[in-house]
Amino acid sequence: MIKLYDYELSGDCYKVRLLLGMLRQPYERIELDLYPGCEHKAPWFLAINPLGELPVLDDAFVLRDAHAILVYLARKYDATSSWCPVDAEAMGNITEWLGVAQKLAATAGAARLHDTLFYEADIDRCRDGARRLLRLLDEHLWFAEQEGRDWLCSRGHPTIADVACFPDVMLCEEGGISRLPYPAVRRWCDRMKRTPHFCTMPGIFPARTDASPLGMKSLGQ
Repeated sequence: MIKLYDYELSGDCYKVRLLLGMLRQPYERIELDLYPGCEHKAPWFLAINPLGELPVLDDAFVLRDAHAILVYLARKYDATSSWCPVDAEAMGNITEWLGVAQKLAATAGAARLHDTLFYEADIDRCRDGARRLLRLLDEHLWFAEQEGRDWLCSRGHPTIADVACFPDVMLCEEGGISRLPYPAVRRWCDRMKRTPHFCTMPGIFPARTDASPLGMKSLGQ
């Protein structure tokens, strides 16, 4: 069985749990005490990942990067190839958004770590960078909606690009960055929450049942 070395509050770990849940793929969670225990720096874990980072996936071989894990899981366990299509345009588009997800982790994610787990960071630079990325994301999603598309890539369904970007966007307010100025981003977040087999984590809650995404969109919220 797949083993996932995991930390409950990690956005990178959550995106792997999220995809595993959407794929309905069973796995064993091995939870580490990242804070305050720093178990990811323990000798036994450094033997698994010398970088001392989470998540790590063990599925007969070891993968040590969240986005590499998303690609691997989607290619191995999604028989429909919808989460990670293999045509050249889709792969280029997905890879581009995985790069944006890395930047979100380095800005919005770093601001959250600074405010919640007391990591050192240039907090103003992190927040400013996150706001620039959210504006880019909001504009992209708004124009996509005008063309009848709901997701980051030009497909009629979410891909690992959406999974990769979602956690740091949803958790950005824990780093002092409001989502209120970005209505298309908020609609996209709601659509993600309504995806079949969506799972939550602390700070990310299920979609509301008293309002539809369509109603929110028509009000311009």
